[in-house]
Amino acid sequence: MSDSNVGPEKRATKRAFLKHQFSVIPPAVTRTEVSLDGKTAIVTGGNTGIGLETGKQLLELGLGRLILAVRSESRGQDAKKELATSKSSDEQIIEVWLLDLASYDSITSFIDRAKRLDRLDIFVNNAGIAKKVFKINKNTNHEETWQINYLSTSLLTILTLPILKEKNSPEQPGRLVNVNSDVASWARFKERDSIPLLTAFDRRSNFDSQDRYYTSKLLCQLFVSELAKRVPATVAVINAPNPGLCSSSLQREFDGTVLGFVFDFFKKILARDASIGARVVVDAAIRQGRASHGQYLEDCKIQPMAPIVYKPEGIKIGNQLWKETLGEFVMFQASDLINNLSIM
Repeated sequence: MSDSNVGPEKRATKRAFLKHQFSVIPPAVTRTEVSLDGKTAIVTGGNTGIGLETGKQLLELGLGRLILAVRSESRGQDAKKELATSKSSDEQIIEVWLLDLASYDSITSFIDRAKRLDRLDIFVNNAGIAKKVFKINKNTNHEETWQINYLSTSLLTILTLPILKEKNSPEQPGRLVNVNSDVASWARFKERDSIPLLTAFDRRSNFDSQDRYYTSKLLCQLFVSELAKRVPATVAVINAPNPGLCSSSLQREFDGTVLGFVFDFFKKILARDASIGARVVVDAAIRQGRASHGQYLEDCKIQPMAPIVYKPEGIKIGNQLWKETLGEFVMFQASDLINNLSIM
């Protein structure tokens, strides 16, 4: 579960968060440790914040090809120019691919394009949102925060795994990194007793903007835990790093509101620079080995997930979540894809 002597309950406290947020500076991966010459990485949400900084650090390590998966072509091109300028990288090794996580069609088109790559070594699921108000996604009929942060991220994960398996060897598997957060441990998760579970997130009466974001990260922890039970590390090393609270535009929808003011106040006091948080993501993608498979990482160390993940209640919810998630993705033959991954 963890290389820490601190149990899940203690690790989940606000005091523990403040301690590691203030007292720990995650170590950067250096060229003396690793070279990414010739390798290819995809970073979703790579045009800003932690995603952009992750791309910068991968380029510093000699990455041969960086693909920024973004929703906006213009913002992606701006990020490409910034990366090429700041890191003295050839613009030709940086590509901008469109990906809208609000659309399953966009996800499958993106995956079809990724299948044609000569190689794919690292995939970083970084994109996410925090919605201020309840809104149903018109493409999927699901509430947008959990649609993008959980459902679309999970689908992208499942569809990417066969590509990573095909383009890497069991001896040197690819890496699939799903960026996570401390706040998974703080979710009230009032939908937990709902059967079916997934449709409970689409009820306006259950929506709380802050807790919905927290819960989406908890769902991702449960999903990664279940996925790693079924997909071996020889296919791909799958992990969930927490970069900590960082300066970013994640809460941009709250700008100009009281809650937005509160977010900004605490970020000024507590937030790390995105470049520091990105170190944890890069560590998960490069330095962490198979021991990190299915694990949560904090400050470049394996740590416990949210306490509920290890409790009988959480194990039951995890099984239910897994079954319902694969049911949601039946049109993509997700269950068959997962089953085939373990066949060498």
